[in-house]
Amino acid sequence: MDFHELIINRRSIRKYTDEPIAQEDVRLILEAALLSPTSKSARAWQLVAIEDKSTLEQLAACKPAGAMSVAGCPLAIAVTVDSTKSEAWVEDASIAASYMQLQAAALGLGSCWVQVYGRFAADGTPSDQYVQEILGIPEECSVLCIISFGHPNEIRKPQDTEKLKWENVHIGKW
Repeated sequence: MDFHELIINRRSIRKYTDEPIAQEDVRLILEAALLSPTSKSARAWQLVAIEDKSTLEQLAACKPAGAMSVAGCPLAIAVTVDSTKSEAWVEDASIAASYMQLQAAALGLGSCWVQVYGRFAADGTPSDQYVQEILGIPEECSVLCIISFGHPNEIRKPQDTEKLKWENVHIGKW
């Protein structure tokens, strides 16, 4: 599959089989993040790979809605950045997370972005603080998201390129 086909067919997958992800595939997913570009080559991201079912279930409670894919996945990766080392930490973490999702899709795996930064757990605790406490992440490392990964247990239609918002594209100026 070429890159264009990959991005048309990549969809958020929230349901996974129980099949574990091969360790070589985990390594390739993590390597994709480590190869991602960063502002001023800061490379300030820190990644926490989680496969323990109990921890995944705890992490799924980081916010009341939208995090359940974490409880049912065989692998999740928390994407964090030392915000004292990069003023563009949100962008750096976003690029790393996106690269991991594209690598997973290229391997035939599903993934789903679970937003953590700026969200809150059911008890009002900031979601990033909740995740930091569970995973032992230092205070200076801001958690942007958790990406769930696994073998898809649902089928999603490819993106419909006929519905692309070309009217949102401006050439030269607005």
